[in-house]
Amino acid sequence: MNPVGRRSVLTLAAAVGAAVLAACGIKADAKAPSVAPQRYAYGEDASQFADLYLPAGEVLGVVVIIHGGYWRSTYGAELGKPLAEDLVARGYACWNLEYRRAGGGGGWPATFDDVAAGIDHLATAAAEHGLDLRSTTALGHSAGGHLAVWAAGRPGMPAGAPGAGIPAVKLTGVVSQAGVLNLREARDLGLSDDAVVNLMGVPEADDPERYRLADPMTAVPLDVPVYAVHGKKDTTVPLSQSESYVRAATALGARAELVVVPGNHFAIITPGSKAWDTVVDLLGAAVDAADPGLPAAG
Repeated sequence: MNPVGRRSVLTLAAAVGAAVLAACGIKADAKAPSVAPQRYAYGEDASQFADLYLPAGEVLGVVVIIHGGYWRSTYGAELGKPLAEDLVARGYACWNLEYRRAGGGGGWPATFDDVAAGIDHLATAAAEHGLDLRSTTALGHSAGGHLAVWAAGRPGMPAGAPGAGIPAVKLTGVVSQAGVLNLREARDLGLSDDAVVNLMGVPEADDPERYRLADPMTAVPLDVPVYAVHGKKDTTVPLSQSESYVRAATALGARAELVVVPGNHFAIITPGSKAWDTVVDLLGAAVDAADPGLPAAG
């Protein structure tokens, strides 16, 4: 029989426990209180930090949250806070990652160096708290979706490239929320006032190699599942960004899935929306796909 995923086992156990309490006339809280987040610095810059959210009970899986904002310093990790608060109440440990952005010391290669170092620093926090990282999913919105998929391709990076080498924390899946997954197309469309060129620092003609290393399209196929969620009314990041990535990845045998949801660019980062419910379901699927060492059922 197929192995039973960790999330499925723990969810079943929680359901059984709730049923027992109900039979005894005791009402169980829908969401257990979580522990206050702890901040970890992974560098000296004010933007080099991550906040660790730990659930009060059993951990279903670990989620690395990477915010968007077209890689600009206008937006920060505050965008990931509502997501982390919702997910930690559901039993996920969350690593809400901040990084240097263009206009604040970031851009190529600093932004990429930070995302790699920030994810790797999760290993330090995990060791302190006995956190199992065998199921670690990156959840990235918009530009954060680009960085999440890019980070999942780090093991295949050539020596000397940002993020190259064996990661201290290996991602086991990615849920991209309206991710900018096709860098060349995004540049050609001039999305968000030429945000791609602003990130990369120079036109592609001046340094095509850095563009190649930064583009998730050139890293397919990945060896982890990628779920590309996109709002059907998104006017900020075109649906073609997710469509073209999934098409290229699946053509090469990778596990990639396009999931179109109701709403605009921000519905998928709005807890309580139908789009967010789909994101939560896909995080659960990513945890089950990782299947961290549980024995087969039966």
